[in-house]
Amino acid sequence: MPSKDVSTPGGLRRTLASRHLSMIAVGGSIGTGLFVASGNTIAQAGPGGALLGYALIGLMVYFLMTSLGELAAAMPVAGSFSTYGSRYVEPGFGFALGWNYWYNWAVTVAVDLVAAQLVMAYWFPDVPGVYWSALFLAITFGLNALSARGFGEAEFWFALIKVIAVLVFITLGVLMLLGIIRGGETGGWQNWTVGDAPFAGGFAAMIGVAMVVGFSFQGTELIGIAAGESKDPARNIPRAVRQVFWRILLFYVLAIGVIGLLIPYTDPQLLRNEVTDISVSPFALIFDRAGLLAAASVMNAVVLTSVLSAGNSGMYAATRMLYALACEGKAPAVFGRVSARGVPVLALLATTALAALCFLSFVFSPNKVYIWLLNTSGMTGFIAWLGIAISHYRFRRGYVAQGNRLADLPYVSPFFPFGPVFAFVLCLIITLGQNYQAFLQDRIDWVGAAATYIGIPVFLLIWAGYRLARGSRFVRYHDMKFPVLTR
Repeated sequence: MPSKDVSTPGGLRRTLASRHLSMIAVGGSIGTGLFVASGNTIAQAGPGGALLGYALIGLMVYFLMTSLGELAAAMPVAGSFSTYGSRYVEPGFGFALGWNYWYNWAVTVAVDLVAAQLVMAYWFPDVPGVYWSALFLAITFGLNALSARGFGEAEFWFALIKVIAVLVFITLGVLMLLGIIRGGETGGWQNWTVGDAPFAGGFAAMIGVAMVVGFSFQGTELIGIAAGESKDPARNIPRAVRQVFWRILLFYVLAIGVIGLLIPYTDPQLLRNEVTDISVSPFALIFDRAGLLAAASVMNAVVLTSVLSAGNSGMYAATRMLYALACEGKAPAVFGRVSARGVPVLALLATTALAALCFLSFVFSPNKVYIWLLNTSGMTGFIAWLGIAISHYRFRRGYVAQGNRLADLPYVSPFFPFGPVFAFVLCLIITLGQNYQAFLQDRIDWVGAAATYIGIPVFLLIWAGYRLARGSRFVRYHDMKFPVLTR
């Protein structure tokens, strides 16, 4: 079984406890996609379509997490699926996955910092947004520069606020439906019979919802990155993975179910859901109908917490991925240096420099910058998920082919091979279908298609470039190297 040492050979410290890992998984799966964009998904696909979409993508994410859990418990390294891709698929594949993931989260930090500007404008409309980005970038840098435990503690409390908000919302919604609290008089099953409910918009709407939901769930894979600094990963990672399914069920499926019962999908306010208008968050609408007049301000504070949590997690994930790439000789060695606290400071500085793209809002409008940055990073998270599914499938096939016993693994995914295959196929459909409308118009929207799909050719070019430069080939099952595991 992997070592329980408090440090790793590369200099990172194993300081993240079980509660940190659990909350990192929760924090990664609760964000503005639930608090704000969920209303729009119901408006597009109807209450049944949205519920089915969240349940289906939630199941896919759970399968991905069990795949990642098997890999990370057996080999807890900061490079996570980049390292797994190199060892069990092809070195160039792992190289491209690593740089893809670093870029994904570094730019996502910038996206979150711009979103913070939009949220703060609700309270301080006259204060230039770049000031807020500068403040929150400094805070995020400081939390990550302290230590892995500093990041873990901050993420624990950020996630706890989000969990409490969702639990209060679900409890309040159920009490409204039962008539114990006013505001639910027009709610109930009749909202599932309005118009074309429960499934409005047909299959096309379901695909659109699946894309939005997929983005909402991105971040759950962070426990794979955190495994490299987890105490006793063989025990704590499986525990966090097992909890993911129930939390997805509770926080997403129940919340969407409550919204669909209390607000008809034809309500025009649901269509306006976006980060720039917190007052029409379905959470805020229902709180308001319950007589909580400060609902918009409360939800604004919760959404701000979600944004800062995502930025904090993104900074951590990108920094650790760049550090791992440097340790494996796939990035400049200077990024592999760590401080006395076990923090790869130079990798953190490089990530912060890319996150400074948020300051483009000083020249352009924050709304435009938010959309630009979101489009450039949108595809990269799905590519990482595809990499997890492929890596796990080949890992298990190679592990068994060499005569190893599954009983020796700290955690065994119970759904192999269906789990990774199902996750790969569904994730691929969502990836390729993200902007299929661009090709169905009289004149193909090449600009929109390029903005959506640019991540795929870039990933393939990086992979192909590595293969040409290094002459790498796919790793055969009998050539794979596995960590020494004993039970």
